Amino acid sequence: MSVILDLRSVSLCALACSLTTLPALADEAPDQGRIIVTALPMIEDAQARVDRVAGGADVVAAQEFEDRVAVSLRDALSFSPGVYTQPRFGQEVRISIRGSGISRGFHMRGLTLLQDGIPINLADDNGDFQELDPQVFQHLEVYRGGNALRWGGSTLGGAINAVTPTGRSAPGAELRIDGGSFDTLRAKAAYGYAGARGDAWMAITADRSDGDRDHAARKAVRFNGNAGLKISDTVETRFYASVQSIRQSLPGTLSERQALNRPAAANPASVTGDQARDIDSIRLQNRTTVQLGRGALEGGVFLNVKDLFHPIFQVVDQKSTDYGLYGRYDLEAGPFGLTLGSTARFGEVRSRRFVNAAGRRAPGAAPTFDARQRAQTINSYGELRYRPADRLTLIAGGIYTHAEREQDQQIPASVSARVDYDAFAPKFGLLFEPGEAVQFHANYSRSVEMPGFGEVAQIAAFVPVRPQKAWTVEVGTRGRSGIAAWDVSLYRADLKDEMLQYTVNPAQGIPAATFNADRTLHQGIEAGLDLTLAPWAMLRQVYQYSDFRFRDDVQFGGNRLPVVPRHFYRAELRLGTDRLSLSPAVEWVPQGAWVDYANTKRIGGYAMLNLGAQAEVREGVTLFLDARNLTGKRAIGDISAMVRYVPDNPATPADEGSAAFYPVERRAIYGGLRARF
Repeated sequence: MSVILDLRSVSLCALACSLTTLPALADEAPDQGRIIVTALPMIEDAQARVDRVAGGADVVAAQEFEDRVAVSLRDALSFSPGVYTQPRFGQEVRISIRGSGISRGFHMRGLTLLQDGIPINLADDNGDFQELDPQVFQHLEVYRGGNALRWGGSTLGGAINAVTPTGRSAPGAELRIDGGSFDTLRAKAAYGYAGARGDAWMAITADRSDGDRDHAARKAVRFNGNAGLKISDTVETRFYASVQSIRQSLPGTLSERQALNRPAAANPASVTGDQARDIDSIRLQNRTTVQLGRGALEGGVFLNVKDLFHPIFQVVDQKSTDYGLYGRYDLEAGPFGLTLGSTARFGEVRSRRFVNAAGRRAPGAAPTFDARQRAQTINSYGELRYRPADRLTLIAGGIYTHAEREQDQQIPASVSARVDYDAFAPKFGLLFEPGEAVQFHANYSRSVEMPGFGEVAQIAAFVPVRPQKAWTVEVGTRGRSGIAAWDVSLYRADLKDEMLQYTVNPAQGIPAATFNADRTLHQGIEAGLDLTLAPWAMLRQVYQYSDFRFRDDVQFGGNRLPVVPRHFYRAELRLGTDRLSLSPAVEWVPQGAWVDYANTKRIGGYAMLNLGAQAEVREGVTLFLDARNLTGKRAIGDISAMVRYVPDNPATPADEGSAAFYPVERRAIYGGLRARF
């Protein structure tokens, strides 16, 4: 499949977009904040699941980001406590929870990403978040750390489940068009239908932009749809389809001097090699639910076929097929609750590399690497909940993971290798509810993260990297009282064999190699606080404190880990009503993060001002404004970790500084229109 579309030629009328309004109950609106109260049963069900979790979890409804040009998960999860998101360029972002994948300078590791309950991570557990399109989400469910048990998540970061509408939750049509700076243009068209026994929903989205840096142009077209059938009053089945064609040029990393003085520049190697990441993929899945008295049995199958063309230091050409099945049983019987489930993923990748000749394979050249990679990851989990008293719940559970990674390499040498992993990650927790809208929680859990091909295969060899393991203790509270709604968690994770990475050859842009650290510590605070100051004024805030460091390491002692700053704060003040509002916002990093494991270089902090606005010009038709980095602040947004930073020599005209930095987004103004019918 090789679909390349010039989105400039797409009819805006045909591709404008829609999601049905998700109205809040009017009598609950002044108090709602983070405890979501809505007339939509799907979000109510999601919030009910969160309320049973003895740890950090939240639900993000689409209303929270529908008035932004939400290009990536960073835009959708800006106010989800504990989710650290920093843009690199376009739809490429760093997304990390509790330091997951902290040293991964590309793509994502340490999180389970799902769409409609089905993992989009490949069978080796590495993920590609570009395939999730925030334009089509109804809501997102965020389960941090060991709280992701019900999704089979056994990693340090947890799981994020993006849920699309159905014909019942979003009947009718909605059109959307938005765009602005850097020749950005996006559109969506969606329609939902519901009958007595069946329903269907579909959306087509298109996106193109020149990007805020040189060689950062992108274009994409996506289809998402589902159809459900009520076979009986107790049995329902639903089929899902998702098709993506994504083209993204890569501007690469810059030196600190370049990032601060010429943030629009691209890395010369990215331009010379016409570096890019092009994806064509199809995902198909089915989910069937059977109501069994007080319990529910859910199961499904899924298939993901992907074609990746990725010119970087060489041309990476991968064709992958992943498939799997899952089953889950939930029971609530008096004081007892039970969840049992298993998710099995199997995949094969034909992985080849070629000499990069200006973004294409060198004519007539043989591959420099050719291998077939096979993986499977099976997560089986169970959780028992017991209420010895009306306001107290005790929880015990665990996840057993079996993983296999196998590679048959033909070029540059004929080598076959395989490694198997097995691990059990238990969890214990308690949930105390002193009031109807207040909860306190605590848990102690183990996480185990299995290496993927990005770790074991590395550059040319098959290296049996050890799994990353951690014991995490967490305490926290969520709820609402008076004008305040909050979600706060404190955690401490003691890690063994953390998978850390560094760039082998920055000059050539060769991807990271992986090694296991001995002992490391991740601890911090995840906090969200919403204040309803008046019927027309709402203040939303999130704050993260991140203390990540080595523990008595033979090389780095007690140095801090790079990439994530210790303090991060974001706030938005919404002034107005549903018909007309203005929302100034600030993002503040008082002190920048370390760049290297040796702790020889720290970047500067920054404060960035944004502004949003929306006006309902008539019933169902809304105009919105999304203005970013209003002061044109120049700062470092994200970092590729390294062992030791190489500074620039001011005595020479050349810039010898390590190219490891991504600048923050440049000043941009976007606007759009949403119409519901």
